Amino acid sequence: MSKILVVDDEADLETLIKQKFRKKIRGGEYQFYFAKNGKAALERLLEEPQIDIILSDINMPEMDGLTLLGKISETNPLIKTVIVSAYGDMENIRTAMNRGAFDFITKPINFEDLSLTIEKTLKHATHIKETLKAIKENNILKMYVDENVLNFMGNKEYETTITENETIDATVMFVDICGFTAISENVPADTVVEIINSYFDEMVKEIIDQKGYIDKFMGDAIMAVFKGEYHLDRAIDAALALNHKLANIPAIGGDLKFKPKVSIGMKSGEMISGNIGSASLKRLDYTVIGDTVNTASRLQDAAKENEIIICESCYEKVKESFKCEKVGSIMLKNKAKPITIYKVLE
Repeated sequence: MSKILVVDDEADLETLIKQKFRKKIRGGEYQFYFAKNGKAALERLLEEPQIDIILSDINMPEMDGLTLLGKISETNPLIKTVIVSAYGDMENIRTAMNRGAFDFITKPINFEDLSLTIEKTLKHATHIKETLKAIKENNILKMYVDENVLNFMGNKEYETTITENETIDATVMFVDICGFTAISENVPADTVVEIINSYFDEMVKEIIDQKGYIDKFMGDAIMAVFKGEYHLDRAIDAALALNHKLANIPAIGGDLKFKPKVSIGMKSGEMISGNIGSASLKRLDYTVIGDTVNTASRLQDAAKENEIIICESCYEKVKESFKCEKVGSIMLKNKAKPITIYKVLE
């Protein structure tokens, strides 16, 4: 549901809005909130921090719309504002745009135009939130981000809405390029980086195709996370696809004669998702931790070339969807009892 705050001192505007958008309100698409001036709007934003967009008049008592725009740009830069005013002169339009207005509509209101503008503004606001989510999950906090947004990221509201720590149910997959250390010891550094990046690029495409995301690159290995419906199935599909993709990459010629092969381990279950690191160093990785993650890493250690290794609990979940072969029981670090493992077959 999209949340829209209307800021206007006209007494009949609330009734008009509710009438004109009754279908979307009744259908649960829009939820409108109303404030009589800029001061009341700021108070409403404290009560409802999840507001998506604002429709604001300019001429209002206590705090006008242009002043409100300046306050929102400082404190809530993710919220986009559309000015809806009878003051349609160029000076007011320019002032509003310079203070961060997303669009400008003049009164009397053409509700068809207003409806299209709301849809466009909501689409833009949703895109920004999705982009910030991707920034969070891929640990890219300072690339292509407006200074006001960075300031917003530093406050408590951002910490609770964008970087909230939580327990999730997901699948973690570790992928290691077998034997790549030998390459790094015998070739120039630039060549090593070029080769491994080309391999990573091919693997990442298959992970993203299955709606997984890269948690981190660790030397010649990848840690990926899959969330949402059928996350274990999608992780296995990605593993099979990237195995197949690497099998079709030509071997490196010359004296190296290196053919990329990977060992893969994965585990699904509960894990903690949050910002881990050192606040004093200002180095925090948005990552997942817990026994499920540790076990997935150990299963990758146990995997041989071109093997995809899973534990028995994962096997029970996917045995009707994928062909698997029992490998046997192994001891894992910090585990009191051996666990039974299976390899997924092509």
